[in-house]
Amino acid sequence: MTTDPAWLEAQFGLAGRTALVTGARTGIGRACAVALAAAGADVVLWGREAGDVDEVAAEVEALGRKAFGVAADLADRDAVRELATQVADEHRIDVLVNNGGTIRRSPAAEMSMEDWDLVRAVNLDSVWLLSQVLGARMVERGDGAVVTIASLLSFQGGVTVPGYAATKHAVAGLTKALANEWAASGVRVNAVAPGYVETNNTEALRADEERFEAISGRIPAGRWAKPEDIAPAVVYLASPGAAYVNGHVLTVDGGWMAR
Repeated sequence: MTTDPAWLEAQFGLAGRTALVTGARTGIGRACAVALAAAGADVVLWGREAGDVDEVAAEVEALGRKAFGVAADLADRDAVRELATQVADEHRIDVLVNNGGTIRRSPAAEMSMEDWDLVRAVNLDSVWLLSQVLGARMVERGDGAVVTIASLLSFQGGVTVPGYAATKHAVAGLTKALANEWAASGVRVNAVAPGYVETNNTEALRADEERFEAISGRIPAGRWAKPEDIAPAVVYLASPGAAYVNGHVLTVDGGWMAR
């Protein structure tokens, strides 16, 4: 039964669905957008500025799926709500992937309120607003999936990233809170907590030879993840095969949390 291609397609295929992915220009967001398209979904690609998702749109279209580029700064609450509402009016969003995020590195005693506010706005406020606007439509229809990119720092404190750790802890809590409210309506809300991934956000860590070696030495898998290692978990949580998975934060960390 489980080797039947039709069964596999029914469980893990996304044909006929539309996903929205924030931060789709690079890294995990780009990998997720392409993976969702490969699974059969059309994709709304959310970038910061007009045109900055053109390359990934071409990748999605090369897979035979439709791509729609939209743009708004995730740090701008009003712009996020306005664009989310517009997208919801123009598209049936079946899958929301809250990927867009930012980080500011600073000792806690020295972190500016500007940096704190920026990290909170991008990593938490935008997740809340997008989930609220698009999730409400899902609840009305009785179907949908929200997947947010959390972090190992949803469980740990990290070093010199207090704002990032605080927002990623909050993302894990919000995931569970929304799942509790929406599960009975057929809407699944989950998160993926990546381990250390080779992205723009980790360039500073990878450039610090001592920190890089210390981190790498703790990863049982013996390597940092690539964005393509994270995307399949997002596709799974977005798929019908995850129909009974709700309120879960799935670590994809090469074994870091087991160490």
